[in-house]
Amino acid sequence: MKLLYARTSPYVRKVLVVAHETGQAAAIETVPVAATPTERNPETVRHNPLGKVPTLVIADGTALFDSRVICEYLDARASGPRLFPEGDARWDALARQALADGLLDAALLLRYERVLRPAAARWDLWEAGQIAKITAALDRIEATLAEPVGGLDIGAVATGCALGYLDFRFPDLGWRAGRPAAAAWYETFSQRPSMQRTTPQD
Repeated sequence: MKLLYARTSPYVRKVLVVAHETGQAAAIETVPVAATPTERNPETVRHNPLGKVPTLVIADGTALFDSRVICEYLDARASGPRLFPEGDARWDALARQALADGLLDAALLLRYERVLRPAAARWDLWEAGQIAKITAALDRIEATLAEPVGGLDIGAVATGCALGYLDFRFPDLGWRAGRPAAAAWYETFSQRPSMQRTTPQD
């Protein structure tokens, strides 16, 4: 399998964490590609018309995307405990993944606004709107983590990668303030070998 990836992408990190947690990291060849919203990478577009990473190319040449599909594919191939559980636990795990991914969607839009858009064209209300989404998602994560949580699942992986991305790109947001449960949970989760091995780097 080949994974088209960018080391700074939190969605790529989610896939790599799942690969490590399911014992499949060694079976994946990582292929670094440049990817921005304004410059389409020919290698990525050849496999994924959206031009986004992560994109996983499996043995028969089929390309899988986005991170949610790739993570579920890797989980289905694994022989150990499932990160995508069955029954009611599945919907809870998927809902927490969706919340974390939604936080990341807003964070990436905020990143693009601050870094890629020319200063004269930046829109303060747009930035405020993305920050409001991030804040609301963090508050929901705090409320969820204040309750007893189960073991490792895709919701936990997605949440850990989302909080890690805020540390990486938005330390100024100070997401831990007023969120002791989320801060304590992340302090523990971030020490997992899968998280340590996938720390984003510029």
